[in-house]
Amino acid sequence: MQQLGANSQADIGDFVKLFAVTTVMIQSIISFLMQTALPTGQQFLLGGIYEVVKFSASAFIFGILFSSTRTHPQARLCDYPRFMINRWHILFIPSILWTTVYLVFLPQLQQHGHYHDLISFVWQFISGNAAPHLWYNVMMLQFIILMPIFWSLARWCTGQPHRGILIFSLTLAFELTWHWIYKLEIFHGPQAQQWYLFDRIFPSFIIFAVSGTLLWVFHESLCLFVMNHWGLLVTIWCLLLYYVTFNFFNCGTPVRLDNAPYYLPSMIFYNLASISLIATIALYMQKFHSQWLPLVHWVALYAHRAYLSHVFWLYWNWKLLAHWTIPLMIKFPLLILMTVLLAFISAYGFHWLWSTIKYNFHFRHLING
Repeated sequence: MQQLGANSQADIGDFVKLFAVTTVMIQSIISFLMQTALPTGQQFLLGGIYEVVKFSASAFIFGILFSSTRTHPQARLCDYPRFMINRWHILFIPSILWTTVYLVFLPQLQQHGHYHDLISFVWQFISGNAAPHLWYNVMMLQFIILMPIFWSLARWCTGQPHRGILIFSLTLAFELTWHWIYKLEIFHGPQAQQWYLFDRIFPSFIIFAVSGTLLWVFHESLCLFVMNHWGLLVTIWCLLLYYVTFNFFNCGTPVRLDNAPYYLPSMIFYNLASISLIATIALYMQKFHSQWLPLVHWVALYAHRAYLSHVFWLYWNWKLLAHWTIPLMIKFPLLILMTVLLAFISAYGFHWLWSTIKYNFHFRHLING
């Protein structure tokens, strides 16, 4: 069991990132489709799929923290500058470039208003309002900046299961309280517009960062548990999916995706259950040395860059298919295929181009991972 979860070809974090990046693209595609006049039945179909994949942001945080903790064992504050230099190149620079692309070339995709001067441009840039999906990127990068806290947490809990249980319990209690505040004040509440930044600050997803850290610290015992109780996990996941979907559809018609936020108490448990199932799949594929492990690792390497670009490609795919009369059952999977392929092709293509430039001009090599 010692190697399960830590396979060099693809760890649990890689699997979680794979599921996260594909499902977030599906969410974006559904949001585009739901802006059109769809029959009620198709609204419920897309709404149901949307609720199934509504774990992507949480899963991404979990995967990042799991892999970062695994690949930086016993890391301390002195390791932070090198860590941040690496992350600056593979996370922050692509974020800056793609945010600029959205604001300059697709300003119509902005959220919560539009820029009209330099100050409002900067605000749209740093707030994640440049495109519908960039709110999440702002939140995710906060966890990268705060990584020494999670390294310290991992060291403090190593070999001390009771500390891990305490930290998880306290974090879960905090997150439930945090989400309850959202439900009362923001979700159909009086602060819905004023507090919209609530979703892009790190406390909203901290339970998943802590869970990813603790899973690596206690991976030997926890991996054995999930593999031995996968049937129970499936049952819990099905029950939670029914509960969150029922609450979503109970809001009535037309089906509005705003009625399915991440920040409801029930979604904490649904997201944790979904991540647990993904971890179980990863463990079984590692156990049987699946031939897909290298591909999973490759996808995880480029997941963030593909995520950043996917709405850009989705926008043009949407414009292209708008000229054709295509049934939803063809248009939906076609948009998924086109968007996923273009997002990853561009992610790898820009990486190859930058690697070629570095090689030709003898720039210092930075690890891509």
